[in-house]
Amino acid sequence: MKVKEIREMNADELAGKIKELKSELLNLRFQLAINQLDNPHKIEDTKRDIARVMTILREKKNA
Repeated sequence: MKVKEIREMNADELAGKIKELKSELLNLRFQLAINQLDNPHKIEDTKRDIARVMTILREKKNA
C-alpha cells in the first residue's frame, strides 16, 4: 500500500482500512498457526500497513 493512496483517503475510510487490515492480520496469524501460510512475510507487511494508516490518521486528526 502506497502512502500517496493512504493520504487521499478521509478519516472514515482510514478507520475502515485499519479495521480491514487488523482482520487480515488475524487471518494470517491463524494460517500461520495451522501451517497453511505460504509467505510469512505477509504478516510483517500487514503490520507495517497498519502502522502507516494509523500514522496518517493521527496526522489528519492533529491538522
